[in-house]
Amino acid sequence: MPDKTLINPPTLARPVGYSHAVKVEGGTTVYLAGQTGQDASGRIAAPGDIVAQFRQALHNLKAVAEAAGVALTDVVKLTLYVTACDTYRANARAIGAVYREFFGSYYPAMTLVEVRRLWDEAAMVEIEGIAVR
Repeated sequence: MPDKTLINPPTLARPVGYSHAVKVEGGTTVYLAGQTGQDASGRIAAPGDIVAQFRQALHNLKAVAEAAGVALTDVVKLTLYVTACDTYRANARAIGAVYREFFGSYYPAMTLVEVRRLWDEAAMVEIEGIAVR
């Protein structure tokens, strides 16, 4: 099992919902491709609902992680792509609750980026990650 240390320097603002860095020693690295709110049929599960799409994207990310032999708590870096930061912010409380359903109180290094659109134009969020086990 690799040794993971969450890094949050006291000279920076206290992070909420993420860590500034995760230091990993040893282990195997798994790169998790971006997952959207696409269901098993290939359609966006909840057009127009960022919270439902966030849940589906994490469900998909978890399935990929487990198929690769890692758990979500092995994720050391997440990148979230959203098509509207304002919509994400307006739903941040509900999105945070969904996040905790999957990750509990574990917060890896994380980046959120607003993009003009995603491959599937109905997608509002895409989440990719790096895991180390």
